[in-house]
Amino acid sequence: MKQLTHTLTTATDGPGLYEITAEVLNWCQRHNTEEGLLTLFMRHTSASLTIQENADPDVRFDLQEYFSRLVPQDGSYRHSAEGPDDMPAHIKSALTEVQLTIPVQNGRPALGTWQGIYVFEHRNQRHRRQVAMHFLGRCSEYM
Repeated sequence: MKQLTHTLTTATDGPGLYEITAEVLNWCQRHNTEEGLLTLFMRHTSASLTIQENADPDVRFDLQEYFSRLVPQDGSYRHSAEGPDDMPAHIKSALTEVQLTIPVQNGRPALGTWQGIYVFEHRNQRHRRQVAMHFLGRCSEYM
């Protein structure tokens, strides 16, 4: 049984879903993961993580539009020290997930055919978001 950790940094350019599936898959392959659990944890309170369809970009657009209507930026929020988009971002993060646990089977995260892993950015400005990664399981010997 091995434990592996890594911090993945993703640049965002405003609200939206930013796919990190390839980076996660590459990390698993580089470390020869076989079977186990991969945990991803968003190290911020105004962004989140999600697993969503990665085939049709309209899904990501519709999700972003829905959350914009659900939690409007012009709401009457007390917390506004970091700008008008900050409190809505905290609410969106609270409604979504900041941690994902994904089984690893046959050396790969066990995602479905159309599933991708995304950083869900809720702030208007550019950010560099950190995702802590932790794998617990079996790894094959390095070649």
